[in-house]
Amino acid sequence: MARQKGVIKLEGRVGDLSFYKSNGQYMAREKGGVDGERIKKDPAYARTRENGAEFGRAGKAGKELRNALNEVLVRAADKRVSNRLASAILKAIQADTTNRRGERNVLDGDLTLLTGFELNAAAPLESILKLSHTIAFDRAAGTTQLAIDAFNPSEEIPQVEGATHVRFILATAAVDFGNQSYEVDVKDGADVDLTALEQAAINVDSAISADSPHPVFIVVGVEYHQEVNGHMYPIQTKTHNPMAIVEVSKV
Repeated sequence: MARQKGVIKLEGRVGDLSFYKSNGQYMAREKGGVDGERIKKDPAYARTRENGAEFGRAGKAGKELRNALNEVLVRAADKRVSNRLASAILKAIQADTTNRRGERNVLDGDLTLLTGFELNAAAPLESILKLSHTIAFDRAAGTTQLAIDAFNPSEEIPQVEGATHVRFILATAAVDFGNQSYEVDVKDGADVDLTALEQAAINVDSAISADSPHPVFIVVGVEYHQEVNGHMYPIQTKTHNPMAIVEVSKV
């Protein structure tokens, strides 16, 4: 690594030299690292190839799952969810006890490890959804129900500046990993007045095709809204809107 001197400062690559700016200074360095062809063929890099193959599968599976959940992700996901989800799926792949290293995959792995994965790291679901509730998925029928017992919104739901109401979100997604296809159903519950002293039990239902042959992911979220002249407007900051994968049903 060397500093660039002179009037003309370079950025980019020239031959084996890379020119770049770091902390306000213009630097230069020579190309380094192991040759790509050697990594592909040299037995000494077998572990590197195996790790790379599985990391690639995790990234691809993460993208497929994000595509399936896009409708809810745009409402709450944090900016690093892509990397965090890929890391979580890699752990699921590494739990594959059937295939050899480098050949382990998402379907033979343990996708249930994604249960509890926070899609918005800034707002854990349990910090909001402390209410007594149950979640039931019936694969044979393809139905999911989020059932929340009666509660006191003014005392049991954290208040957010500017918000007048809150609603619960339920998503059910069956993902066909590898074929880049999925089926998803997203449902919003009724708007709950945050100043109310009593709120009757709430049921939110979603449904996909019966007997899906694919892994199914159940997502629950909470979204704050502001009522203005009879219309509901989402509170734009995502730091108060939690969302998480609450259940994973393997085939």
